Amino acid sequence: MARMHSAVVEKFGAPLVLQEWDIPSPGPGQIVVKIEACGVCHTDLHAAKGDWPLKPFLPFIPGHEAIGRISAVGAEVRLMKEGDRVGVPWLYSACGHCEYCLSAWETVCGEAQFGGYTKNGGFAEYVLADPNYVAHVPDALSSQQAAPLICAGVTTYKGIKEADVRPGEWIAISGAGGLGHLAIQYAKAMGLQVCAIDIDDGKLAHATRLGADFVVNAKEGDPAEAVKKGTGGGAHGVLITAPSLPAFKQGVGMTRKRGTCVLVGLPPGDFPLPLFDVVANCITVRGSFVGTRRDMAEALAFGAGGKVHADIELQPLSAINDILNRLEHGDVPSRVVLDFAVH
Repeated sequence: MARMHSAVVEKFGAPLVLQEWDIPSPGPGQIVVKIEACGVCHTDLHAAKGDWPLKPFLPFIPGHEAIGRISAVGAEVRLMKEGDRVGVPWLYSACGHCEYCLSAWETVCGEAQFGGYTKNGGFAEYVLADPNYVAHVPDALSSQQAAPLICAGVTTYKGIKEADVRPGEWIAISGAGGLGHLAIQYAKAMGLQVCAIDIDDGKLAHATRLGADFVVNAKEGDPAEAVKKGTGGGAHGVLITAPSLPAFKQGVGMTRKRGTCVLVGLPPGDFPLPLFDVVANCITVRGSFVGTRRDMAEALAFGAGGKVHADIELQPLSAINDILNRLEHGDVPSRVVLDFAVH
């Protein structure tokens, strides 16, 4: 049987192991995608370390920003053919018939499967996929550019929508890295005023180049007070992308009265809510988890239209452990994409 190169988690917290696995064959209702590019996400680091309560079964292949062309089609697949270019995202599949799926909220389906987590993902040359849940990649986007948009892009775009901010109002984006640099671009394209918060002056300078109206270094004084002063009372919406518990507490503090604080970062642990402030100021605190298939199409359309451009660094699959180590230490300015044309 033909073999493929893959990066495998064999033990939580240990380096990934570069192995050759059998190329998967599609069963009924499945497709196989030959990967051209796959983004590396902070979620991949959480998965490899076993940070979250629901852990993947070992061994597994991470990666949920995989873009490539269909190389094989199983029986009963009617809408796709070999050669079509698709993305295999975090939302690998859902049941299609529960109350959440029927109301277009398939991201919270109780039977949802997740790419690179409960299903093997894109840190490999080939991946199995469900044709009903893959992303349809516009021709105007390269595979390398599309990869970050099918997770980091759709996650931040959906988070901004969930913040319920109107054009001309303020959104504060906490974390200006892999997710945040895309969130800034989506927010500006949606007509919002943007404040970016980070602890890295380099990322804040990048945020300014991307259109942020003002920036705040969270290491210098109280960032919540700085945001309140700069926005005239607090941001109408706050999007917390940083995988940092202090950022969550700060985010609630910088939310305007009757505003919405949206949580998308997923650091391990809990964070306390200042109940008096939340209640007295009528603040909404809301979790947002990736995005639906419709959100995905919209997020990719912004990219295809030239309004959102991922700042990417291309690396080979063989560099995956170095990439994850850099990610853990905050040494990745924006987004790393594995380029399968490079070895």
